[in-house]
Amino acid sequence: MGDILFLAHRIPYPPDRGDKIRGFNILKYLSQRKRVHLIAFADSSQDLKRKGGLAPYTGNRSIIWRSKPQIAAGMQALFTHRPLSITAFQNETLQQSVDNILARHAIDTIFVFSSQMAQYLPSRPRQRVVMDFVDMDSAKFAAYAEGSKGLKGWMFGRESRLLLQHERQVAARADASLFVSEAEAALFRERTGADRVHVVENGIDTQFYDPAAQFKRIDTMGPLIVFTGQMDYRPNIEGVTWFVETVWPHIRVAHPDVRFAIVGRNPSDAVKALGKEPGVVVTGEVADVRGWLAAASVAVAPLKIARGVQNKVLEAMAMARPVVATGDAAQGIDHGGTIRVGTSVGEMAEAINELLADPRSAAALGASARERVQQRYSWDARLAPLDSILGLTGRTPGRAAAVA
Repeated sequence: MGDILFLAHRIPYPPDRGDKIRGFNILKYLSQRKRVHLIAFADSSQDLKRKGGLAPYTGNRSIIWRSKPQIAAGMQALFTHRPLSITAFQNETLQQSVDNILARHAIDTIFVFSSQMAQYLPSRPRQRVVMDFVDMDSAKFAAYAEGSKGLKGWMFGRESRLLLQHERQVAARADASLFVSEAEAALFRERTGADRVHVVENGIDTQFYDPAAQFKRIDTMGPLIVFTGQMDYRPNIEGVTWFVETVWPHIRVAHPDVRFAIVGRNPSDAVKALGKEPGVVVTGEVADVRGWLAAASVAVAPLKIARGVQNKVLEAMAMARPVVATGDAAQGIDHGGTIRVGTSVGEMAEAINELLADPRSAAALGASARERVQQRYSWDARLAPLDSILGLTGRTPGRAAAVA
């Protein structure tokens, strides 16, 4: 049996944001069965410093700094008629690392995490190729295009069209294409005609995300609504902006003492500006989101554009918090009615106000949500389909000396 080469558009450590959480847990799962060599980009100096945390799960590790300016990537995309999402991740050093690993090691499977990394596949791979698209990125950009006008709308439309071509071509070469939910997989089959499409859902570490675990608690006065996420990510920015501008006033009327905490790293200027609104707190990066989730009277996911499974929702459920989410944010999660879903401003506000007014019912809903997650979303259970997809049997982990 050969080794696995794992290609990732972002180093999957520390697992502190959606893509890195999924990537890390898949990498960890695979490493318990075969030796895994990792090649990935880093776009954070902190991530480069902490890459040693992957040592228990990897053989060779090659982490490449992604420094291409967005303008250069954009010009390259225009001149080569390629998606910006792809040219932004084109890098000769990383290609050399891939060629080196394939030449030096007996690789029988290449696991590609995110479609940006498919450009590093050999032209005619002898290895099994598993492409984890996670979500359908072309559909995300199509949604951006619908909500934008002028040059920005044209750019998003172009990206969507070219990404769809790329996704179709990659799927034709892959032995298996993975998606995080059946809704995403069905959309992909419909728009590309691809077969060999599988669903491998996200999970959640319910021992870490446990209200009874040891973590630093947050002292609060009065009711608190919490949103967690990467705050320079467009869907999160638009989601909290929409919430503060439309839903928040209805909540403040009914509960004048309530606060809304936007918790997450790299808040954009638009997000920082929301902190000037009455009752709104923008925390920036925090050491541990569990303290904020544990303090929350209600956790919200007011996303207008969302693909796949939202880890922020699973984390809040695991922390036994009552969750109110838009239909897009709840899509793909088999919550069994243990979260509240609102499709309009009025429905969101009504659900939140009801939970704030009845803490006992809110606590019961949160307890049911945690129980649902424990039953349905353990990582081992969600990743089990990988065994048959990759032809894996048993646990035969192995490691080689790590290299930077």
